Amino acid sequence: MVYSSFMKKLVFPAAAAFCLFQLTSCLNTEREVGTSKNADRLFTPTPEANRGRVTERTVLRTVNATHTFSSPKSKDTFVLQLRGPKISTSQAHFIIISSSGDTLRNESMPATALIRNQDIADPQATTTRDKEIAILQGMNSFFRDDRFVQPAVPKAAIQPENVDSQSWKTVKSDNRAVGFDYPSADGRERRLAYSKEMSRAVIIAE
Repeated sequence: MVYSSFMKKLVFPAAAAFCLFQLTSCLNTEREVGTSKNADRLFTPTPEANRGRVTERTVLRTVNATHTFSSPKSKDTFVLQLRGPKISTSQAHFIIISSSGDTLRNESMPATALIRNQDIADPQATTTRDKEIAILQGMNSFFRDDRFVQPAVPKAAIQPENVDSQSWKTVKSDNRAVGFDYPSADGRERRLAYSKEMSRAVIIAE
């Protein structure tokens, strides 16, 4: 009986560890997770010949950052996640989650929108590999400190024609509002801010 009890104590943790390893392996199929701690480190994709089964939902990479946004008292979590079978044709999902767990923003854009002109030496001679590297470099710099501005709308700023009037006014009247600049689906820069009056994140420039 003592031997049997000892074996159970030995086998069960081992089995649990094995199941956890298997689950982690499935979740990490063709995925390399990057966070704000190592965002400066360039991600190297796994060669296609060595990749497991991937789908449109496969997470290829994730970059996280925390920053003051919806409340001056706490920081929200900013997430950029690359999903798809290949980096060059994947979708970048931009998500903002408040400190209380509410989703403030959830949008997607082609991964190619993350490519900056300075990251491509010769657009005419760009290879798929070049695009992948440029996309991953764009992810590394997506949450740079200089992309966050305060106040979100300068006092002397004039409302853009393509921006909702109410969103603009409520953010402009809040000197503590924080703006975040990032590329939209068509590659153009846009500014996002949180409107306390409207209780949601709004576009105030693009």
